[in-house]
Amino acid sequence: MGLLAGKKVLIVGVASKLSIASGIAEAFHQQGAELAFTYQGEKLKGRVEKMAAQWGSSIVLPCDVSSDDEIAQVFESLGAEWDGLDILVHSVGFAPAHELDGDYLAATTREGFAIAHDISAYSFVALAKAARPMLQGRNGSLLTLTYHGSQQTLPNYNVMGLAKASLEASVRYLAGSLGPEGIRVNAISAGPIRTLAASGIKSFRKMLKRNAERAPLKRNVTIHEVGNSAMFLCSDLASGITAQTIYVDAGFNSCAMSLEEMEDQVDN
Repeated sequence: MGLLAGKKVLIVGVASKLSIASGIAEAFHQQGAELAFTYQGEKLKGRVEKMAAQWGSSIVLPCDVSSDDEIAQVFESLGAEWDGLDILVHSVGFAPAHELDGDYLAATTREGFAIAHDISAYSFVALAKAARPMLQGRNGSLLTLTYHGSQQTLPNYNVMGLAKASLEASVRYLAGSLGPEGIRVNAISAGPIRTLAASGIKSFRKMLKRNAERAPLKRNVTIHEVGNSAMFLCSDLASGITAQTIYVDAGFNSCAMSLEEMEDQVDN
């Protein structure tokens, strides 16, 4: 028996086999969870259906998270398949490419700011609102993905840093709203991983290199490590954990400067 045996899970945000959501789906599948997925746009439909089949799932539903109507339709369709929902995974983030290139003040626009917050932060609230009826009486768990750019500035991350900060605040407020119903809400702040979403950030390869150099483990994390952490947080083993942002980043967030960087400064 796996740690998630008998659990019904909806994963929003699988885009490719390299995505963090893919690592989460794999870990959940290995621990016996029953999975369902959403996709955005016909372009991704076939890809997500193929991945879902590998994890034993035939439930693949269209969902543009900027549309309340589409979100409502997801849960109406899911309700026809399942009698309830135990876990919701939100792995969604987006800002227009021009917002992620250059000086924050120069790059940020009113429209881009609104889009980043709507897709990256409010969508978690909208999904939680729609999922709430199916989560009742099941000690459910909601999980989202964030990044350290919410806490410290990073070149080119720009408005996504603000959107992720909003998302992390939503985790705390959602935990307060849903806690009396036995529903937990947490976030994982994953280190940088080469995904489709990350490819939109200018100089991302340099970010990966610097993260590995500074982190105590001297490497970057993998989607499988994030997946295993997500599996734990959504399992009954983590029944006392809610309203938290858990870092899975090889320890990068704890270091202001690595020993190597300090030595470089002294040499110069």
